[in-house]
Amino acid sequence: MHPLNKTNLADTAVEAIRTEILERRWAVGQKLPNEATLSAMLSVSRGTVREAVRVLAAQGYLETRQGSGTYVLSTADTARPLGMARRAGLRDQFEARLALDAEAARLAALRHTPTVIAGLRALLAARGPYAENDRADFIARDFAFHQAVIAASQNAVLIGMYDFFSTLIAETIEATLGQDLPEPDMAAHVAIVDAIESGDPDAADAAVRRFMAPVLSALDRLLMS
Repeated sequence: MHPLNKTNLADTAVEAIRTEILERRWAVGQKLPNEATLSAMLSVSRGTVREAVRVLAAQGYLETRQGSGTYVLSTADTARPLGMARRAGLRDQFEARLALDAEAARLAALRHTPTVIAGLRALLAARGPYAENDRADFIARDFAFHQAVIAASQNAVLIGMYDFFSTLIAETIEATLGQDLPEPDMAAHVAIVDAIESGDPDAADAAVRRFMAPVLSALDRLLMS
């Protein structure tokens, strides 16, 4: 590894470590050098290394084990399928998100606890309404709510898929903040939590589909215009 330039250090660190993984510098299951060593190798701060590791873990390359270290999870080029998904139409992105959200809501209806429901309602309260000068933070808060619904499914694969496609999910949220697509309102979000709390998986599934239906309809109109 070579020391990095001073611009876009986190992104460059991600790319540098990913390149080493793809070139099989470390085998699957092998432990990476510790944070201090990587920091010295790349001539960046330990905080930059932590951010790079977090990104690569979300992309499926690395796994961080509490108290043990960071290990290589995959040496396959996960950027390729992610890039393919990016090139897919926005409607395809919403359809894929609907499939994940609906199944997660079904499972959450069967597996939730009062603590989970309280957490979802707290995240909705923190989300609040959208304001023009709060775009990035609002997207993050809205994503946090939907990610918590996925977590409530208690399905590790669904959780991992949502993390992997987190950037694309955030893009679908952002797409509803413009002029062309309707933003699902607070009532639509609350309806999802209410349906999950009811314990009825069909009701939870239907709530998610009602949530997404106006967006998909708007996209269809745009495609036909």
